[in-house]
Amino acid sequence: MDNPMLLKSTTRHIRIFAGEIDSHGELVPSDQVLTLDVDPDNEFNWNEDALQKIYHKFDELVEESSGADLTDYNLRRIGSDLEHYMRSLLQKGEISYNLTARVTNYSMGLPQVAQK
Repeated sequence: MDNPMLLKSTTRHIRIFAGEIDSHGELVPSDQVLTLDVDPDNEFNWNEDALQKIYHKFDELVEESSGADLTDYNLRRIGSDLEHYMRSLLQKGEISYNLTARVTNYSMGLPQVAQK
């Protein structure tokens, strides 16, 4: 049995894998299942509503590409669109930088400071 290559898209804050986690916690390649990893380095503070918005946007983007071949390019496009959507959540104040993160680099722009 050949081992299919794992298709993936990795941006700084969004990782998408064409595969699923098996019962042993291993990622198994699949052409039917996409696995989403949001903010793997915990650079942001999340609430459930903001996280659900990311998952909903992911579902929308996957649905929009329904019927297209599963390729690295198509996954990267979805990952890039999600990264931009995450930036919009940050700009609207729905998520914020985690100032206790291992690395704080303001990769999506400087934090907004409230005006007095």
